[in-house]
Amino acid sequence: MDVGRKQAMSNYAENVALLQDKVANHAFIRNVSKHRLPDGTLDVEGNLKLWNDGMQGFKKTPLWDKTPGWREGTALQGEPYLVFVPGNPNSPTILVAHGGGFSWRTGCEGPNAAWYFHQAGYNTAILSYRLLPYDRYASMADMQRAIRLLRANKEDFRIGDKIVVLGFSAGGMICGNCATHYDNGNASSKDTVEQYSSRPDACVVCYGAMSEVSFPQPFMMESPENDLFGDTPKDRFYLAPEKNVTPNCPPFFIWQTLSDDGRHGLCLAKALQDAGVPYELHIFEGGVHGLGMADGENDLAAEVPHIAEWGKLCIGWLEIHDLKGVVNDEKQ
Repeated sequence: MDVGRKQAMSNYAENVALLQDKVANHAFIRNVSKHRLPDGTLDVEGNLKLWNDGMQGFKKTPLWDKTPGWREGTALQGEPYLVFVPGNPNSPTILVAHGGGFSWRTGCEGPNAAWYFHQAGYNTAILSYRLLPYDRYASMADMQRAIRLLRANKEDFRIGDKIVVLGFSAGGMICGNCATHYDNGNASSKDTVEQYSSRPDACVVCYGAMSEVSFPQPFMMESPENDLFGDTPKDRFYLAPEKNVTPNCPPFFIWQTLSDDGRHGLCLAKALQDAGVPYELHIFEGGVHGLGMADGENDLAAEVPHIAEWGKLCIGWLEIHDLKGVVNDEKQ
């Protein structure tokens, strides 16, 4: 291994220690009581500042040489990137997408979740994707690009080809989109990254997969200003994961609570069953939206032991699909 690559790997290793420290010090947690300004509007600027401050010091990998359609005036959210957190080279990589209604970044659903699965032996990568005013298609493109980027640079990251996408709320919606809309790469592209497949090997949807198609008024969709699915029936259909399932889709792990309307999970599970795609579905009776790992480390300060079992259930499910995490030992 040359000096440059050794230095690169050293920097990625530093991401591990930094993530551990920041999670332990609650760097990405902002209590729900601080989510709104005095006038009642969401404090988007404060949220993004918290995320950006928390991400200081990490080695970041930009997704694009030049982000498509990047606009002036969106510097606070920053151009999309991922933070790679190495686990075991023999383990799959879990690409973690935070929630936040496509408006901001919910930290417990990004770094905190990445730390949980890192401890289980997985390589993890925290995705920072484009938010509003960019549309859902831009967010999708960022996740698709991240999947390709990890595979294109697997020698530098010291990982294999197996990529699992895992997302919460809005991030879960993007995961569902990318697990139903993907390609095998463009072999003739001059951009090496675009030559790689964007198909994930498994998809974990955490209280996401929300559709405006299968039943009326899904979660957070009661008013037109919250319509993040597109202005046309064609857009809404395309962005509804359960309407785009094929037998070639990767397996799905889906969990949510009744507070988000169990029909979201049920509609997606039915589509997967119809297509013969393996899946596991958990709809928990207690809890509310935004629990993250449900371990108390979330903006709600909510610890729900029953729902916190979802992490162990997910790891067991991944093992069924030959996607087991391997905890590092002295041989690594």
